[in-house]
Amino acid sequence: MKTYVITISKHFLTTHKRAGEETNFKEKFLNGEKIHTIRVNHPLWEKRIKEAQEGRAVLSVRQWTGKPYRSKQVEIARLTAENGIGVQQLEIFDFMRPAKVDSCQLVDLRDLANNDGLSFSDWYHWFRLADVKKPMAIIHFTKFRY
Repeated sequence: MKTYVITISKHFLTTHKRAGEETNFKEKFLNGEKIHTIRVNHPLWEKRIKEAQEGRAVLSVRQWTGKPYRSKQVEIARLTAENGIGVQQLEIFDFMRPAKVDSCQLVDLRDLANNDGLSFSDWYHWFRLADVKKPMAIIHFTKFRY
């Protein structure tokens, strides 16, 4: 069976205003506050999540023990279709108005940030440099959907 890895950051990125501080993503994931993560390359994640939903793959949620890509990863959870994992397409037009999910549903960015385990300010500073011209993927860890 295939394993697809999603790493969640232990610390805010160097480009973030809170660089180096702990994100507490692991704790937020475990207590149900971080119910999804947002990634680039929606088509890739749509394919991977579909495989997991069909029982041909699992999603391994991990966290770096130190610096990203330079330290070991520790698995936090292995998720399958039984956990309700899913993916939705996210389109962000700018950071001042609602985003579009699955080409129709408008979502307030504050709700998106909260469900991603961040305040809106921290979420904005995390994604402000991302290329939002291409659809992104909301990877759900639970049955929740927008």
